[in-house]
Amino acid sequence: MSRKRPDIKWISPEDPPDSFPPVETALSDPDGLLAAGGDLQPERLLAAYRHGIFPWYSKGQPILWWSPDPRAILFPQNMKVTRSLRQSIRKQGFESRMNSDFAAVMAACGDPLYRRDGTWITDEMRQAYFRLHQLGHAHSFETWQNGTLIGGLYGIRLGKVFCGESMFSRVTDASKFALKCLCEHLIADGVVMIDCQMATSHLLRLGAQLMPRSEFAALLEKHTES
Repeated sequence: MSRKRPDIKWISPEDPPDSFPPVETALSDPDGLLAAGGDLQPERLLAAYRHGIFPWYSKGQPILWWSPDPRAILFPQNMKVTRSLRQSIRKQGFESRMNSDFAAVMAACGDPLYRRDGTWITDEMRQAYFRLHQLGHAHSFETWQNGTLIGGLYGIRLGKVFCGESMFSRVTDASKFALKCLCEHLIADGVVMIDCQMATSHLLRLGAQLMPRSEFAALLEKHTES
């Protein structure tokens, strides 16, 4: 996307952080494309997430902002933990950690060795989300084995909503274990929903579901300020 499209809003870095159009105006093709431009300053990122909007773009593109319909969400208590996964976790001897190496988790999620179809986690994105981590908004849930980071995920916490961004696994079931630990932590902390953004067969098998954007937006508004 090298030229401006007249059918989406273009945001200037000088515009206020919440200068996003209503999510209902997002395109259906490509699904959810809402706006372009702006910046990745903490204030703009947090404003975007509070409205169900997230950045997703590749190197060489402007910042693209999305709000797809339907939305993939996971209620933490609905994660499917199979008997085989429980057995695998016991056998592998996984260790769970939170926020012990956020930067390494982001780097692994964007590692081209594991993302052969390309990655949207650019240096600019890593710097922006690490800043959110420093401010206490972004968190990593990690799987360690014998002192080595082998899986994990990261995302943004807003009130009683966790906005999942990406996950990685270098050992079978390592990312599933991180997700399981995230869900257990969120349940204990009263968090009601994980925003998975866009559905994948992997997430659906783990218990994620599709929700109309309007319903998702209502839940988001109710719980992000809690």
